[in-house]
Amino acid sequence: MRGALVFLLVFFILVIVTLGNTDIPPGKMIYGTLNVPVTDYPVLGIRATDLVISVFNGVIYGIIAWLIYSLVAGREKKDQTNVNVDVHVHEKEEPKTTQTS
Repeated sequence: MRGALVFLLVFFILVIVTLGNTDIPPGKMIYGTLNVPVTDYPVLGIRATDLVISVFNGVIYGIIAWLIYSLVAGREKKDQTNVNVDVHVHEKEEPKTTQTS
C-alpha cells in the first residue's frame, strides 16, 4: 500500500515538473520514438504533446521510485528476526477425594 502512495506521489510531482519543462528525459525521447506528430491541440488547457510527455516521465520515474522503495522496505524486513516462544502453564491438581457410603 505504501509503495502505491510512493508511486502516485512521484508521478504527480514529475507530471507537474515536466509540464513546466518538457526537455526532461526520457519522456521526450519516448514520444519521439513513437513517431506521433507534435500537436497544439489543447487538453484541459495544456498542449496534448506536453501532457503525453509529462505522463511518460511521471510513469517512468514513479516506477523507479517504487522499485527503490520496495527494495529498501524489503531489506528492512530481512534485518528483523522473529522469535517464537512457547509457554506452558501447569496447573496444580487438587487431591481427589473419595466418597464413602
